Amino acid sequence: MSVTEIATTIGSSAGEEVDIARRAFRDGRTRSLAWRTRQLRGLLRFIDECEPEIVAAIEADLGRSAMASFMADIGPVRHEIRHTLSRLSGWMKPTSVPIGAATAPGKAFTIPEPKGVVLILGTWNFPLLLTIQPLVSALAAGNTAVIKPSDMASATGRVIADRLPQYVDSLAVRVVLGDGSVNRELLKHPFDHTFFTGSTAVGKKVMEASAAHLTPVTLELGGKSPVVVAADADIDVAARRIAWAKSINAGQTCIAPDYVIVEESVRPRLVARLLEELPAQAANDTTHIVNRHHLDRLSGLLTTSGGEVFGGEVNVDTLGMTPALVTDPDLDSELMRDEIFGPILPVVSVPSVYSAIEFINDRPKPLALYLFTESSETADDVIGLTSSGAVGVNHLLYQLLVPELPFGGVGDSGLGRYHGKHGFDTFSHHKAVLRKPTRPDLAVTYPPYGSVMRRILRTAMG
Repeated sequence: MSVTEIATTIGSSAGEEVDIARRAFRDGRTRSLAWRTRQLRGLLRFIDECEPEIVAAIEADLGRSAMASFMADIGPVRHEIRHTLSRLSGWMKPTSVPIGAATAPGKAFTIPEPKGVVLILGTWNFPLLLTIQPLVSALAAGNTAVIKPSDMASATGRVIADRLPQYVDSLAVRVVLGDGSVNRELLKHPFDHTFFTGSTAVGKKVMEASAAHLTPVTLELGGKSPVVVAADADIDVAARRIAWAKSINAGQTCIAPDYVIVEESVRPRLVARLLEELPAQAANDTTHIVNRHHLDRLSGLLTTSGGEVFGGEVNVDTLGMTPALVTDPDLDSELMRDEIFGPILPVVSVPSVYSAIEFINDRPKPLALYLFTESSETADDVIGLTSSGAVGVNHLLYQLLVPELPFGGVGDSGLGRYHGKHGFDTFSHHKAVLRKPTRPDLAVTYPPYGSVMRRILRTAMG
């Protein structure tokens, strides 16, 4: 069956899939710790037992090696599940809050309750990680889910659709396959939360469609994540780590370094070291560009960059592109306006770190911002004077691997956050509860208030 036929078949039954998930939620099965724990353990068994199939599927979709897929997709999901299992019972407990004199006596607390049925729209560049990791949070919070893997990673999507229902409650977790038309069909239905990973342009459409039902959204987008290299940075380490981060998944990573801003005094040395490190690091990555359309797009970015281009050779037959370094690009070029999402690294020179801060603040807020410096004062200034989803000082990407840290963007780079407790909170409604005794029930606390009671009430209520 072709992708179009799958889309037609599944798209026509999208409403039925949502209804199945909603009936499963309404029967109350998802509320207990036991059910949530079973689902998470089932996810862990799915990852462990199906790893060979998952690895083969990702290789078919992206050409990525087994170890690279373990590091990028499998290992982080496994860690997220185990982290969640070890803390879930505590997350589910009510949280007491203090009450003032005006509301005493009584008890006030919040209860995290599941939102209901969530829609998870996955993406292709990390087809397991960015589909299953949000599902971990959704199930931990007690929701049912409809998940839609990306059709651009169709082999991985098929493994998820065929194998995942064998490990989790198949009525509570529905997997839908198809192309973008299926996404649009699903978005016509009311969900209790929508989670989308992808481009800013598509994210806006997801938010617009969700607004019709007042569905809250989490949008994990991307944008142009800069790297600032200060004059006091360890240039050798900076070049190696930047090249390593850019080479992962052929640069097709939402938190990859998109461009480098370097102080002019160390620009020549950084450029020289990047020209050595980029091909060396890329030699360890077998990932190809996802399809011909994106390969042609990347080639076009080089052609119109307006800067000096080093590397960037294209092999149409293998969908390959060697790393490209672009120095002094035209700042109005498409290369510097749009997210690159490929193995191209522009380098821009500035007089100082504070010029770099201005450069960043003149542009949409990035998903990640990276800085190389040996000065804690410089680091504090960059962190304090810029806005981004996350900041990495003297390394890249590793912030993604800390489950206690929220992952999410700001502005054009996204809306909302997840990972660990932050993901549990995203997919939960924290219901406010106040419980008061029926006694004492003093008549003076009801109007009309006497002069003494009026003074008491004014004092008690501030």
